[in-house]
Amino acid sequence: MSMPPSIRVEGLWKEYMVGQQVERHGTFYDLLSHWLRLPASRRNPTSPVASNSGPSSFWALRDVSFEAYPGEVIGVIGRNGAGKSTLLKVLSRITAPTRGHIEIRGRLASLLEVGTGFHPELSGRENVFLNGAILGMSQKEVARKFDEIVAFAEVERFIDTPVKRYSSGMYVRLAFAVAAFLEMDVLIVDEVLAVGDMAFQKKCLGKMHEVASSGRTVFFVSHNLAAVRKLCTRAILMDQGAVAMDSDIATVFSSYIRSFTLSDEANPIVFAPDATLDTDIERIELLNEAGELVPSVATFDFLRVRIRIKSSVELPGASVVFQVAALDGTVLILTSTQPDHTVPVDISVGESFYDCVFEKFPFSAGAFRIGAGIAIPGVRWIVDRLDQAILNVAARDVFHSGQAPESSRYLLVAPHRWETGAAPTAQTKDPSL
Repeated sequence: MSMPPSIRVEGLWKEYMVGQQVERHGTFYDLLSHWLRLPASRRNPTSPVASNSGPSSFWALRDVSFEAYPGEVIGVIGRNGAGKSTLLKVLSRITAPTRGHIEIRGRLASLLEVGTGFHPELSGRENVFLNGAILGMSQKEVARKFDEIVAFAEVERFIDTPVKRYSSGMYVRLAFAVAAFLEMDVLIVDEVLAVGDMAFQKKCLGKMHEVASSGRTVFFVSHNLAAVRKLCTRAILMDQGAVAMDSDIATVFSSYIRSFTLSDEANPIVFAPDATLDTDIERIELLNEAGELVPSVATFDFLRVRIRIKSSVELPGASVVFQVAALDGTVLILTSTQPDHTVPVDISVGESFYDCVFEKFPFSAGAFRIGAGIAIPGVRWIVDRLDQAILNVAARDVFHSGQAPESSRYLLVAPHRWETGAAPTAQTKDPSL
């Protein structure tokens, strides 16, 4: 590329101490004296001895090198403990590298934990300006973006409330909006977006795409591979602290998938060698007992939920998931093809569908969100997810009381039956016994 990289990382190492207290050094002389007393192998992390420096330390990052350019959206993937979050913390200057060189052009904003950089006693408004100042923005620049930040975060009513009273979802919405709207040159987002509901996650993905389209660089860490695939064009695969692969999404995903084999006892899943997770949920259909498409349902109606899937690869061991949630995102029912194995769970090439059948749909009158997903059990991957559909449930007087149950008072009306009979005769003990 003709333009210079926005981030250049060369020979990055990060060591953590385990099981012992780190010695504090009050002066530079103390630190230098301590370093000179170390054996040579402990001063040089490229030494074979240093990479196995005993149970008191481990290398979270090992000789990591890459470049990132303006306009790139880079997904960072890997198993738990692979070094993804450590890499982002070092790039964000939250923790210092043990060795290596990092060059960043422009301003950087990161969102790694809920409420990063927020002062709990300050209001949302005050924290927006505080975060802007921390990120190097002038008060005038923050004020120009303030209304957009608050509208995106959907916290208008609570913007002057101390953030210590915010829910985790409100925290992350405001924190992401600050990081995304303050025109940073590099945006780093970790798995923290999982705190938000599905609708907000979709907004965040759209905003990150918009940020990249404006020529800025985005780093995105997530176990939701469907989101990574849709947002990113390049991926870095981390494994045991090192960069195992840095290439286009399809190539990296294929390598990552092949790493999960039957010989892996922790993740006993086999994938096709050329799989790239090109699998999508096309739509969710509602059918009545006659197999006809219906736009809505009433309480205690028969309902067949059909989930249509299109895949260009085979996904052995996958499961199809269906859920019903309240409008605020609270999940009310979550079911899967996997627990009882009543439906074959090997998704094949081409189009297929999976039906979830309710003999009596148990929801009260009102509006609900329904969603479906394709998951990999044991690995906790979501291959694809569709969760923007709204289901309207009509009222029905199921108890013949003259009033239909409404979701404002009762969310669920569980199908059940009553049984009755004569009371059992009391047994009187023989006093002679």
